[in-house]
Amino acid sequence: MGQPQATSGTPAPVRVTAIASLTPLEELEADPFLVDARSQHAMCARWAAEHGYVVARELLVGGLRFDHCALWDGVRPGIDVFVAPSLRVLRRALSSVEAFTAECARRGVRVETADRAEPAYDAQMKARVHRRLSMPTAGYDGR
Repeated sequence: MGQPQATSGTPAPVRVTAIASLTPLEELEADPFLVDARSQHAMCARWAAEHGYVVARELLVGGLRFDHCALWDGVRPGIDVFVAPSLRVLRRALSSVEAFTAECARRGVRVETADRAEPAYDAQMKARVHRRLSMPTAGYDGR
């Protein structure tokens, strides 16, 4: 069968949908990584780059059903991969990881976790996440 072909005859790039958890800012002190979607997406992007894949979509979801159209919009079997930073993040992002992985298997789409070390958050890092999330309409970009 081989690798899927793009229209030019070259292999189609593997497209990654990066899944991050939508976790309320109120949980920043207890679990900053779950709140810090930017770091979650960055971890997924590093994983994709290491594998020579392309991040096509970034989803920020909390408790999403496995069959929600936001997950499956444009997903192609054998070409697309879902990646989350960790199983812990995936459990927060989706209502049922088991139902989601079963649906992925049924559709011929891989599910991966980056499984890299989470950043160690000090007070300054938590403050940056807080500012970024609490002032998005003021033009603050978190840097």
